[in-house]
Amino acid sequence: MTLAWEELAARTLARQFPAVAGRDAAAVERVLDLAGPVQSQTARSPFLSLAARLPGVEHHAIAAAHDDHAVVRGSNLRGTVHTSTPADHALMEVVTRLGQRALWARTLRLQDTTLEQVWAGIEASAADDWRTAAELHDHLRGWLAEHDPGAEPRLDDTQGRYLAFGHGGLLRRPLGGGWSGQGRAGYRTASAVLGDRSAVLADPDGAVDALLRRHLGCHGPASRRDLAWWSGLGLRTVDASLSRLASDLVEDDAPDGSVVVDLADAPGPVDLPGTHLLPEFDALLCAYDPKARTRFVDAAHYRRLWVQDNGLLLAPVLVDGRLTGHWRLEGSGRRRRCEVAWFAGTRRPRRSELETCLAAVAAAYDVEVTGLDVAREQPA
Repeated sequence: MTLAWEELAARTLARQFPAVAGRDAAAVERVLDLAGPVQSQTARSPFLSLAARLPGVEHHAIAAAHDDHAVVRGSNLRGTVHTSTPADHALMEVVTRLGQRALWARTLRLQDTTLEQVWAGIEASAADDWRTAAELHDHLRGWLAEHDPGAEPRLDDTQGRYLAFGHGGLLRRPLGGGWSGQGRAGYRTASAVLGDRSAVLADPDGAVDALLRRHLGCHGPASRRDLAWWSGLGLRTVDASLSRLASDLVEDDAPDGSVVVDLADAPGPVDLPGTHLLPEFDALLCAYDPKARTRFVDAAHYRRLWVQDNGLLLAPVLVDGRLTGHWRLEGSGRRRRCEVAWFAGTRRPRRSELETCLAAVAAAYDVEVTGLDVAREQPA
């Protein structure tokens, strides 16, 4: 059966906007368990994602979930930052090691040691305290000089500096300021904080299967290319996992001719009327291969949301299940004014809807929204 993009979107929305009781730290953890990891290059993203998916949750509850390690943050899939449950972080650690392995090998050009030894050395250096990115970078340089003097690493560019903390085995937290700010990050070995994860690390195939199953449970239906893009894994690895999972999956066709798979017991489609303000890099876009994001956004509108000069995505506005505009909070202080732009030819979000959304944003992000400007975006 061929599913229309609207049908695919409706099936995803049933998982991405779960009905969760309560607004405490346990509810925060529950939403991330049901909706999946939140891409978090911007520290505010988990707070804004929860404002949309758990309206009424307050900043202190989200911060408490982070402080108690009910939800954790780390650099992993595709070299990005994600906020997730501890269980998902362990799976992403394994998949990151697989998906980023070739990049590490090209960058470090080891002669006498293995990547596993490098990663173990990094984790040993961050086992007892939170380390800055600079401290980890200096450690990696010194470790290679001592243990693999014949290596010819490229560590002085942005990619090289990232390798000191980006293999997936570390947690990340702000060393100053709150969880929703862009303060300097510290890194610590995940197993030192969360407990032993050796059983997960020892079964890479099982971890890949579990993470791809998680993707389908949170974002499905999905194609093999969606799964590969989101996880950072190669298509061969994804195909091998789908073969192992085949008895638990069902297949349909997407409008672009691709095959999408889903869990056999997945929930049915739902309508999501009304307006929601989503963070940059929201899963409604970033859980899918860029060519398949038509599920939630028209191609012309996607070109406006994705700023190609720097690879950033504008924070999208979801109206009646479609991404039809973008929004931003002006300035950097606690008192902020909101600007909303909606695309021509789409339904304008009602002011009352936006005010309800902004009340949720104010509570979750701990800001005071002092005004609202709504305008149709002018053609480029």
